[in-house]
Amino acid sequence: MGIETHKTFCRFCHANCAMLVDVETGPEGRRVLEVRGDPDDPAYGGYTCIKGRQLPESHNAPHRLIHSQVRGEDGQFRDTPMPEALAHVAGELRRIIDTYGPNSVALFMGSGGYQNSSAWAATYSLAQAIGTRNYYTSVTLDQPAKVFTTARYGKWLGGTNTFSDSDVALLVGNNPMVSHYSPPGGVPPFSPSRRIRDRQKAGLKLIVADPRETEVGALADIYLPVKPGEDPALLAGMLNVIISEELYDRNFVAAHVDGFDDLKAAVEAFTPDVAAARAGVDQGQLVAAARMFAQAQKGCAVTGTGPEMAGNGTLTEYLVTCLNTLCARFPQEGDKAAIPGVFTAQGPRRAQVGPKMPMYGAEGMAKSRFRGLGQLGLEMPCNVLADEILTPGDGQVRALISVGGNPVVGFPNQAKMVRALDDLELFVQIDPWMSASAKRADVILAPKQCLEREDITNLSEWWHERPYARYVEPVADAPGDVIDEYEMMWTIAKHLGVTMELAGGPLPMDRDTPPPKELFLDLMTAGCLVPPSKVRRDAQAAGGAAVVYDELHPLVGPADPEAQERFDLAAGAMPAELAKYGADEARRAGFDFRLISRRSKTRFNSIGHPLSKLRAKTTTNPAYIHPDDLAELGIAEGSIVEISSAHATIHGVVKASDKVRRGLVSMAHAYGDADAGKHDVRERGSSTNRLTSDEVDFDPITGQALQSAIPVRIAAA
Repeated sequence: MGIETHKTFCRFCHANCAMLVDVETGPEGRRVLEVRGDPDDPAYGGYTCIKGRQLPESHNAPHRLIHSQVRGEDGQFRDTPMPEALAHVAGELRRIIDTYGPNSVALFMGSGGYQNSSAWAATYSLAQAIGTRNYYTSVTLDQPAKVFTTARYGKWLGGTNTFSDSDVALLVGNNPMVSHYSPPGGVPPFSPSRRIRDRQKAGLKLIVADPRETEVGALADIYLPVKPGEDPALLAGMLNVIISEELYDRNFVAAHVDGFDDLKAAVEAFTPDVAAARAGVDQGQLVAAARMFAQAQKGCAVTGTGPEMAGNGTLTEYLVTCLNTLCARFPQEGDKAAIPGVFTAQGPRRAQVGPKMPMYGAEGMAKSRFRGLGQLGLEMPCNVLADEILTPGDGQVRALISVGGNPVVGFPNQAKMVRALDDLELFVQIDPWMSASAKRADVILAPKQCLEREDITNLSEWWHERPYARYVEPVADAPGDVIDEYEMMWTIAKHLGVTMELAGGPLPMDRDTPPPKELFLDLMTAGCLVPPSKVRRDAQAAGGAAVVYDELHPLVGPADPEAQERFDLAAGAMPAELAKYGADEARRAGFDFRLISRRSKTRFNSIGHPLSKLRAKTTTNPAYIHPDDLAELGIAEGSIVEISSAHATIHGVVKASDKVRRGLVSMAHAYGDADAGKHDVRERGSSTNRLTSDEVDFDPITGQALQSAIPVRIAAA
């Protein structure tokens, strides 16, 4: 018996906060007692959030699944040894592939799967080995435009300005103080409040645009309470000011940018008075924000998931790209390259525009059978998955493996997704909990949790401004017969007789057991700055602490004299889409309110529902409404309301908030369950995805459904 303290990092969400973990060794092995922030870590300085501090309960909860479950002919689950469960899954997959072909198998990577450093690569590798086009991730649910559409305009090889070097920051619908997420160039999610305040003391000016005054909005020098879904008007108005007052970097534009005249013509209609009226903000504040952003020496404009989920996501991301491009928000020759990374191969870092990347619509990219949508990068859009399952014909999906996802509450058009999951011949859910989706599965595979496995910080390095890296060891013993997700994928592949390939070559498949995770990670990150095996040795020498390779931080090199690439701000349908947007102001009449999404301090998407302290903090999914709207409706705070869209009705428990614009109701997404209703809304909350549709109000490029700024009616229940 004894207690030891180990250095590690949290894997509850993308932030990967540095932690100290107290572990007790007893007759049943090593058990997690307590976690807390590591004050000696150079990036986090002791910061953690309430969600991460629940890791002991997450690992030790009596209702955690520690044995896989296979549903019998009687419809009941039974504990099943992992080898038997995996053999059963592989046998069913073989039957389905032989009957319908490889595209009958789909794999979905959810938010929980991303917290395992090897799971994305393992899942994608298995999909490739099977030969299916049906690979999906949660990226296409909430932020596909920023990932898959902006590369067509061009990419600066040196990266964008980083937050720590910036004089100004523009956050559009991004609340890093709660979501712990921001694109590169935004606020790193490591003690974000402290970082913002420290930078403001050094002179940073902060501009925040959001329909509600969020925690980060309260710190803003200029807060713009933009109407939900009207971000393009605000951004076009700012561009109008910057162009008309010639505040943009004319030398940079002349040297590196095509399509400037097209953009200038497109934003001429969005004069400050017109743009401000459409966006619902003060005209003077809009002009001041434009000048503040353009006149700074360094800075970056970034968005959160909300603006993309509110419709016009591709147009919004395009206009943000234009702001950063016209104002040359990029490190130049001799500067440190942005987001150096350690585990991600990024290619040359030069002061030039790199080749444009065909992330959709290119020859050879797979097409869906529905809505003219197709492959985005390496994956298919989640918008089509339910129809790919429900619709007979060549390519119909008959088997789905969900890795740390929760399709029941995470996908739009909840009722259709529930029908689709129930229609599958095989639904495999990898989950440590009996989640809303797990309850509908044929097989539940029980995974190790984060403190029971090796991991690297490849996910969070997109927010580190220095070459910060970690390789951590298991500090607790895994209960039952749970295993790592990459081991599950490897074992299924071995049963199927297929070979998994990674960036560095094929995985060895002629073994009796999966290869070591270190080997997997080295092959996965081939070509990176420092191989995981080297980071592991360096971390061990540092007592398990982070390793910062400042001496390897790449500098932005000179442009290749032969380089011909330029940004193209008139690529694709842009900026003509801005004119269409300008003519579409009166759509969706007949609904008095707009429902907007928000993040919760006690949940990471749908992750966190089973944990007692988080449940006690947030017992439901409150419907935040302005007090004046409640008075007008005659609805009392704490009462239950019906919230109805054109597609469905949910219930919410009212909470008054003067931080929300009038005419809005603000609720967290990815909440509740498909069977939640008025009778239990106070205990379980409701899922806003029940109000949405994947067949109307979707982006024609990414397929992303409208999941915020949803037109709704409010009535007493």
